[in-house]
Amino acid sequence: MYSELTGTYKLEFVGLSFAIAVISSYTALDLSKRVQLAWKWRGLLWLLGGAIAMGVGIWSMHFVAMLAFELPQPVTYDVWTTLLSLLFAVLASSIALSLLSRSISTPILIGGGICMGIAIASMHYTGMAAMRLQAKLEYDIRLVSLSVIIAIIASFAALWLAFRLKKIKT
Repeated sequence: MYSELTGTYKLEFVGLSFAIAVISSYTALDLSKRVQLAWKWRGLLWLLGGAIAMGVGIWSMHFVAMLAFELPQPVTYDVWTTLLSLLFAVLASSIALSLLSRSISTPILIGGGICMGIAIASMHYTGMAAMRLQAKLEYDIRLVSLSVIIAIIASFAALWLAFRLKKIKT
């Protein structure tokens, strides 16, 4: 028989997570312009740098939000699993910046949204798997599936909006 752990949120960490998300979004949009304007190998360097910066921002927002949730028992994180979650965030960011740096079709936009959404969901659930605590984590497959679908839809919407904004500015 398992009992549920009730946690609380540290509001200052929630606010910090939100601030990181806003700053990361602005940085990502600025970097997408640089990737598009750069020539050949410089474009690849901007893409790599941008993907790392944006991925670290997304991952930091997620990790700070996880730290905001305080349980009545100690929680630690496995370093290698946590770093793997960071890698997924950088992968999602590289997909987004790569797509934003060119003109693409609707099927590619949909495929990019799917890939990016799966990478973001992978970051989230890998980050959750990194948690070490005296409790058993259990998942409802319906809610996990719903969260992956939401990540895909949100990724597609973000890419679509970014392309719309890019068209308006040009």
